[in-house]
Amino acid sequence: MIATWWAGLSLVMKVLWSVTLAASLIFIIQSILTFVGADADSDFDTDIDTSMDGSDLSNIEGGSNLYTFRNFVNFILGFGWSAILLQESIPSKALLILISAVIGIALVAAVMYLFKLLSGMQQSGNINLQKSAAGCEGKVYLTIPAARSGVGKVQITIAGAVREYDAVTEGEEDLKTGVQIRVVDALDAGTLLVEALNTYTI
Repeated sequence: MIATWWAGLSLVMKVLWSVTLAASLIFIIQSILTFVGADADSDFDTDIDTSMDGSDLSNIEGGSNLYTFRNFVNFILGFGWSAILLQESIPSKALLILISAVIGIALVAAVMYLFKLLSGMQQSGNINLQKSAAGCEGKVYLTIPAARSGVGKVQITIAGAVREYDAVTEGEEDLKTGVQIRVVDALDAGTLLVEALNTYTI
């Protein structure tokens, strides 16, 4: 029965179903890993060097970054399922694509907001970042521009838990996603000064 149903689909619908199901599987895996404390996300490492008046377009307000694999998956998830479920109700293909794209963007925004809230709840615990963060080790989550020219994100182990913070570096090279780092200092309640781990000597 499934084979017959699949054979009756157009090429476009076969591609849409395949991509949407793949995105759904990845989303489920990401969600499980995230809520058990593992690092389920990866970055496309889309370092957009284009700038306007010195602003870094790869960094959005508060250090949030739109160009992540998680957000790409979320968009495909919203877009794909919307297009599949609404294709019978919306005869206009252009309108269907537009509505599906809007739903995909809305899902990305909703998930980003949710993780921002979860991150804020994590960071609002009883940890005194200024006293506890220095010396902690972790890795870069979103690329940190060199010479304090922008803000990235790191995940460090502090007080027995993996937590995510904004981060800057004074080094001459960008710290790419996945680079092991050490916290030099806490600049404020949510921003760390870090360096690549292999640059630290006793």
